[in-house]
Amino acid sequence: MAVYEFFETIMEHLVEVAILIFEFIGVIVIIMSGLKGFYYYLRRRPDMKLTLAQGLAVGLEFKLCSEILKTVTVRDFKEIATVAGIIALRAALTFLIHWEIKEENHNQQRGQDKTDEGK
Repeated sequence: MAVYEFFETIMEHLVEVAILIFEFIGVIVIIMSGLKGFYYYLRRRPDMKLTLAQGLAVGLEFKLCSEILKTVTVRDFKEIATVAGIIALRAALTFLIHWEIKEENHNQQRGQDKTDEGK
């Protein structure tokens, strides 16, 4: 029984550290994407929106990873419901951002095709 408790304690600490690392990486990626997107906005680059959306998608994936890991450590139904709600919201945001990326790529491709036709 003591061995089981020992491994459970190790797992809890490992998961807590992993959650912090993934949260930190996600925040850093989102901050860097926002700064890069703002820089591209100032430079009036046409790919600003796409670059920002891709960075946000990657950052949200890391944050979603940390939320999934949180499900390992929850103990009661209220915590499970809270984590499930957060996961659902982040998954929906990720889906919307990926849809936006797809649409932006399609629009850029269509614009490129029109430019090629004019030559």
